[in-house]
Amino acid sequence: MNYHFITVEGNIGAGKTTLAHMLARHFNARLILEQFADNPFLKKFYENPAQNAFPLELFFMAERYKQMKELVHTADLFQSVTISDYLFTKCLLFAKVNLPDQEFRLYQKLFDIINGQVVQPDILIYLHAPVSKLQANIRRRNRSYEQSIPDEYLFNIQEAYTNYIRQHNIHTLFIDVSNADFLDNEAHLQVVLDALNRDIDGGQHYFSLP
Repeated sequence: MNYHFITVEGNIGAGKTTLAHMLARHFNARLILEQFADNPFLKKFYENPAQNAFPLELFFMAERYKQMKELVHTADLFQSVTISDYLFTKCLLFAKVNLPDQEFRLYQKLFDIINGQVVQPDILIYLHAPVSKLQANIRRRNRSYEQSIPDEYLFNIQEAYTNYIRQHNIHTLFIDVSNADFLDNEAHLQVVLDALNRDIDGGQHYFSLP
């Protein structure tokens, strides 16, 4: 396996943290997880998006940058692989969906200053699921503040991710997780492992689960 920094991404409820945990165990990798629960504006955002979107996104960007900066300065000699469950660029993608134009332009200036200092992954694993599947997963994990997320919001986030990846030709494994069960179906995890172990060129590659 030739990758040293692997990022798992996807929409809300796609299962990225579950897969990141499993890959980290398999590769004995260092695991970086987004600390979303520490954001004091998250619940407030779902209650009043217009009022709380800007501080929400600023807080997320600061925390993600702090984690990525620590990655550079605390290399672990015993763990040559790092797995994260977020792409730093998600700051910009969510901000584009959540912020009005004037606030987004200010946010983008801050993002551009910081992004050049962030380590980028060798490969991105993007978990793609239909909105109906995402909503089912959101209901199942039962975080109270997520239960009223509208389908349109999830569609917009999905579109932001896929457009960005394709426009920037990011080395990506698109995994269709419409019927994913990584915890109880070893064949599903094996699809991802086999894809990571293949000698494939950059660009986007698409995989379905059995």
